[in-house]
Amino acid sequence: MADEIVVLVNPAARGGRTLRLLDPVLRRLRTGDRPVSVVVGTSAADALARAREAVAGGPAALVAFGGDGLVHLAVQAVAGTAVPLGIVPAGTGNDIADALGIPRKDPLAAVDIVTEGHCRVVDAARLGTGEWFAGVLACGFDSRVNERANAMTWPPGMAKYLVALVRELRSFTPIPFLITLDGETLEREAMLVAVANTRSYGAGMKVCPDARPDDGLLDVLVLGAVPKGEFLRTFPRVYRGSHTGHPAVTLRRARRVEIDALAGDVVAYADGERAGPVPLSCGIEPGALRVLAPRSAV
Repeated sequence: MADEIVVLVNPAARGGRTLRLLDPVLRRLRTGDRPVSVVVGTSAADALARAREAVAGGPAALVAFGGDGLVHLAVQAVAGTAVPLGIVPAGTGNDIADALGIPRKDPLAAVDIVTEGHCRVVDAARLGTGEWFAGVLACGFDSRVNERANAMTWPPGMAKYLVALVRELRSFTPIPFLITLDGETLEREAMLVAVANTRSYGAGMKVCPDARPDDGLLDVLVLGAVPKGEFLRTFPRVYRGSHTGHPAVTLRRARRVEIDALAGDVVAYADGERAGPVPLSCGIEPGALRVLAPRSAV
């Protein structure tokens, strides 16, 4: 249905606590008797299949009600199509929404942006596997922390990431990377490598603070090998974006990026979701996404 809004819901966002916001969000979307349907999958694969089926019907928008992980899933359904993506942030980080000017802590204000219907055309990146990402892909220390945390059943919530970080820091050693940027290969021992379409990930870490989602380029950051004490002093600066002046940081831009590592057990995460082990490649696809954004950002 051409005027229908399809809402993709993650019932587990913030441990399920955001579901209490769903009713007021749906009521606001239905103002004026606009048709609204809800998609909830039994698994990520089922949710994606349902979202793709909905997009094939040509709705007015596919709206992701959740965090960056759900936005990532929705991007798989809408990238390269004429169906715009709406975002109602209801997750922990909401970094992609923030980069697009969508209020990350005010779901009803985000709904108003959806109903206003102003479209912004932005880029998306695509892995060699065909998977899309809209925000940041990273591998190295942070992805190993994610791997540890995802394997833990306790403690609950964000606390397990702090425990995983401390445990990973004890054993982590810099990784010898091979990074190819538009055909130019760099060999670096690094703590992490980030490839960014938008500026931040991980709930506000401005890893590539100057990244723009509509410039046709990927921003690439390499944090070279540093002692653990120096890493602990430098890493918190990422929340202000001031880490880019550190001598161990290299920033480049490219249309195509290939990452390999001369060590085992190196995986990448894109938009906070596991993208798989290196080697991997990705390229920017200019204008691949239409997103519902504030008029000031259009």
